[in-house]
Amino acid sequence: MNGQAAAPPVADAASNATNGTFPAADAAGQTVAAIAQAETMSPEEIALYDRQVRLWGFAAQERIRKANILLVSIRALASEVAKNLVLAGIGSITLADHEVVTEDDLGAQFFISEADVGKNRAEAAAPEIRKLNPRVKVTTITRDLRAEQDVPFFTTYDIVIATDLDFLSFKNLDTVVRFGHRPFYAAASHGFYGYIFADLGSHDFIIEREKSNRPTKVGRETPTRAVMETKEKKENGKTIELVTKREAYSPLSSAHSSPLPADMAGNIRKLRKVHPLLTCIRTLWDYQENGHGVLPSTGSHADLQLFTQLATQKHKELQLPAETLKSDFLRSFLQNLGSELAPVTAFLGGQLAQDVINVLGKREQPLQNLMLFDGEDFSAPVYALHQANFNNQPVPALEVPVAQSPIVI
Repeated sequence: MNGQAAAPPVADAASNATNGTFPAADAAGQTVAAIAQAETMSPEEIALYDRQVRLWGFAAQERIRKANILLVSIRALASEVAKNLVLAGIGSITLADHEVVTEDDLGAQFFISEADVGKNRAEAAAPEIRKLNPRVKVTTITRDLRAEQDVPFFTTYDIVIATDLDFLSFKNLDTVVRFGHRPFYAAASHGFYGYIFADLGSHDFIIEREKSNRPTKVGRETPTRAVMETKEKKENGKTIELVTKREAYSPLSSAHSSPLPADMAGNIRKLRKVHPLLTCIRTLWDYQENGHGVLPSTGSHADLQLFTQLATQKHKELQLPAETLKSDFLRSFLQNLGSELAPVTAFLGGQLAQDVINVLGKREQPLQNLMLFDGEDFSAPVYALHQANFNNQPVPALEVPVAQSPIVI
């Protein structure tokens, strides 16, 4: 999606649906006519989401269509996420926010207006979000969920997404949602910068590709990923391989203090390429977790000095070359904290929504597990953050299955 709205319906598909005829097959090899006969999607819905069905298959679109999403804190980034998910045809979305609209919110949010100042953020945004796709149920929660401890409450949702909160709120929500065995995303934007963190617990997904001469082995691929099963099918004279993989994730409570991936340790070339934004984000999390406040004040010399000291320590802790954390970048990061820029929130919102779609559809490999974004150089590096002993811990989600021959379908 990359910040763009979901694909509009294709004209010829709409015409075919109206006439009662459909394309021969979707991306998963299923006939759309058979889909209609199954009475799961109406011809109108098939026409509306035709391009998406072609891209990721009917089964994936059906899971998306039934999904119930909770979105916590409705600011500019959340607005972009909501837009993309609603246009993609999710079943329902709940907007949760206990705060009211302020004049500062008007700069980067497109679901609210001056008339909404003083109203609850979630309730102010809901009417415009409903207009995007009347098929999607949009509800609101106006109480504060940041310290919510009710695990069963979160299990009523398929995925929980929290945006633009402080680290302690993110950590609490992730912990509770993880107890309920639900995927969790935390994301934030700060001017030109931002990030997305994913904790999916244990997640299975399918990679579909043309079969190569080298057989795919069932078993562990990486410390966090294993091949669980392979299947084959014939399509247009080619042998297509469907590989089911399982990925294990770390919670934010451990990822935020983890070292860099093992393949980077001691490799000075790779360490020099690590984006300094990683140090800054990790420092901000520590700053918030240790009770120094939500954001350092740019008008407070003591705050800026403290953050600079913490960032220098964090950079050293990550074993990164001292020269890669430049004072100019650190100053720019501090100056951007707490601000919202529409192009940045559009990019982050599009990326997050696309990852959610991939998780719901169980197609393609999702984010593992922290993506950063620097809008000044338009880079988006991804770092897998896990405790150093992750590889030595028992990980039931990645128990290596017994080797088997490919299943032909």
